[in-house]
Amino acid sequence: MFGLNIELTILLFLCLLAVCIFEFINGFHDTANAVATVIYTNSLKPYTAVVLSGILNFTGVIFGGISVAMGIVNLLPMEIFLQSSSLYQSIALILSILLSAIIWNLGTWYYGIPCSSSHTLIGAIIGAGVGYSVFGNGALSNVNWEKAGEIGLSLLISPLFGFGFTILLMFLLRTLVKNPKIFQEPEKDKTPPWWIRGILILTCSGVSLSHGSNDGQKGVGLMMLILIAIVPIQFALVDNLKPSEVRHNIQAIEQVLKNVEINKLSQESKTKLAMIHTQIAELDLMLKETEKATTIPENQRFAVRKNIMVITKELGKLVKENKLKISKEDKAILNKHLQNMKSFVEYAPFWVVLLISFSLGIGTMIGWKRIVVTIGEKIGKEHLTYAQGASSEIVAASTIGVSTFFGLPVSTTHVLSSGVAGSMVANKGLANLQSSTIRNILIAWILTLPISILLSVVFFGILKQIM
Repeated sequence: MFGLNIELTILLFLCLLAVCIFEFINGFHDTANAVATVIYTNSLKPYTAVVLSGILNFTGVIFGGISVAMGIVNLLPMEIFLQSSSLYQSIALILSILLSAIIWNLGTWYYGIPCSSSHTLIGAIIGAGVGYSVFGNGALSNVNWEKAGEIGLSLLISPLFGFGFTILLMFLLRTLVKNPKIFQEPEKDKTPPWWIRGILILTCSGVSLSHGSNDGQKGVGLMMLILIAIVPIQFALVDNLKPSEVRHNIQAIEQVLKNVEINKLSQESKTKLAMIHTQIAELDLMLKETEKATTIPENQRFAVRKNIMVITKELGKLVKENKLKISKEDKAILNKHLQNMKSFVEYAPFWVVLLISFSLGIGTMIGWKRIVVTIGEKIGKEHLTYAQGASSEIVAASTIGVSTFFGLPVSTTHVLSSGVAGSMVANKGLANLQSSTIRNILIAWILTLPISILLSVVFFGILKQIM
């Protein structure tokens, strides 16, 4: 299959299965973030809540797009796989990522510690790049540090947003809502008033949907990373790519670049622009005699992908930073054609999205209880009130939704847990937090990146010797 021998085909399927396992674990690891509030406010029975969450996680992956997925793909430069001495070394890189992420996620789940699957995955990918540098070619450029910085900033800021904005929302609720019932502990085994219950179910649904759209894309990105690395002939370019459309876009880009006054550019910008012109010429030459994607020579398909990615990344950066000194109209034209070109390499087949949807959705319905108890009972010293549950989930759903829109992976666990903590602080100050639980969560959050990086480096070192 895919032109691979039996051994490589088996390893390919093992890698794809490992991604499904990662998303399955992600499902039950992060389910608590959506369902804890509706369970502890008696708004829904536990199994009703997790089934609803599972369905909405599934839906979120289907309709979530692929911007976050491509952020994952681009974190580890694809050239690293071309530099590898064999496909087996590429598979060792991929397995080191997956094994590290799965082990740390399972460990934190077992001890009931809310921990970020996003942090774990990002750390494992960085670790694979570092491992390849240590045991391979010795160049730390094997990690896209700029992208890693963007993602790291997103993961750092999101819990601060969750904590701060939940406190603010609780303050607004106390000011605007005069019904004291929503600030009281729910009566045991009694459902809340219909309007409170409706709000809580709606916020639970929002977190589940946004979690699927963001975290599900991480699985899609992992799967595309595997497919592009191991079988680039079939997956380096979108199936329906038309070389004539690519050439139309690069010709339009070249036309705009003629308006750039070279003598007004910095030396750095001149060098980058010259490199972009070279990449465009190479790309045009490769596609000149080609009428459809399937007729692009197999040994050139990854080169076509690489050229498109270099052009869109480097030229996009020059446009964004206004270093070309061009008009707004020319900027708009460039952005339009650069976006068109990205669509030729930034994609995921529907079967990949569907497979991840099932894995995340089914995982959501299993193994949820450990972390639900931590979020519902162990973060604060008081029982979760209706207002606390609704405010923390409104903030979580909004933060995740905005992050997905901008193509940034964000930790549902970080945002929701910090939101619950913020709601407790809003009631009675910092003394309302259970210090032992907060300490354990903070230690896990601090250790996640370094441990997942270290695990990935070690696994790559071991697997490289075996394969």
